[in-house]
Amino acid sequence: VQLVESGGGLVQPGGSLTLSCAASGFTFSRYAMSWYRQGPGKAREWVATIAGSGGTTVYSDSVKGRFTVSRDIGKNTVFLQANLLKPEDTSVYYCNRSPDSLPWGQGTQVTVSA
Repeated sequence: VQLVESGGGLVQPGGSLTLSCAASGFTFSRYAMSWYRQGPGKAREWVATIAGSGGTTVYSDSVKGRFTVSRDIGKNTVFLQANLLKPEDTSVYYCNRSPDSLPWGQGTQVTVSA
């Protein structure tokens, strides 16, 4: 059972990135999937969630209107399209499932800086 995040990088303010989370070892469609992030010196915070079917999404106020979560059930992958990035979005981004969350993966670093 594993979650592997990728797609992070260095981007200028106002730029975009697409993060991916590849899941393996469990029935992907049975679980909601969420993105979280942890900025420097900060606690990990929830960012967005997508239902198992992909039909319902919810977002934190800090990213609503800028980020979009989606999933490809056939590829066991969840995505986070991050647009209009701000310096305060700089964090390590993680994914996890619910219920029955898994140990955290290595995450993917997003740095927003001019």
